[in-house]
Amino acid sequence: MADEGPRADPGPSRRHRGNDTYDNIEPLFGKLAALPEGDRARADLRGEIMRRCLPLAEHIARRFSGRGENYDDLLQVARLGLVNAVDRFDVSRGSSFLSFAVPTIMGEVRRHFRDNTWSVRVPRRVKELQLNLGPTVEILSQRLGRVPRAKEIAAELDIDVVEVTQALIAGNAYQASSLDAPATGEDSESSALPLVESLGAEEPSYGWLEDYLAIEPLLGELSERERHVLRMRFFESRTQSQIAAELGVSQMHISRILSRTLGWLRDQALRD
Repeated sequence: MADEGPRADPGPSRRHRGNDTYDNIEPLFGKLAALPEGDRARADLRGEIMRRCLPLAEHIARRFSGRGENYDDLLQVARLGLVNAVDRFDVSRGSSFLSFAVPTIMGEVRRHFRDNTWSVRVPRRVKELQLNLGPTVEILSQRLGRVPRAKEIAAELDIDVVEVTQALIAGNAYQASSLDAPATGEDSESSALPLVESLGAEEPSYGWLEDYLAIEPLLGELSERERHVLRMRFFESRTQSQIAAELGVSQMHISRILSRTLGWLRDQALRD
């Protein structure tokens, strides 16, 4: 689950598209509470509130779409959450309906993901944590200006870094693909073959990608000089002597910078 990446969703405002509005919907709940059970007017008023708030369920269902679940199924779950929100809202407490309905509906959708969309059995604690990772990563990315490290996510959620790793791995258990299904790709001939036919060899790029994901968040903590030396050495393929000549220092000095910087990156990556 979020999932959740991601710009922060401001959530539904008091208004939505169309002629209806969420403004002044609380007085309708006051009228609803004043009507006795069994009164036909009560059923009609409850239906009117539901109709006006349906776009709220649609907004939340759309926010969770694209995570392996059909939008129509998510919409039904969100509408169920809306029904629960309408029936449980207590207008006498003075809070707005939106502040109560949004977490109620989102909670219903998250429970649906937690209980129904995992193809491999995963402990409930890990499922719930996995759903919290997406929003947490979004918040930290905006706060830090870079992708957060595992220990920073753990600190934000007040959990152990091992739990963060388990939740990240658990994200792969949402759906299982059949090995007999046709492989997808631009090559029309190879795409007709089952996926199992493409297995058997290790893709070297995976190792590069893993190295990049481990190192990329750490680069922001280096000094501008250290990043510049790394860029010239590994992206521009310059020799240490060429780098030293451009920076006006000795080749030995560049060697020490590279050794110190690479050693620090390695230690930090392995520690996380």
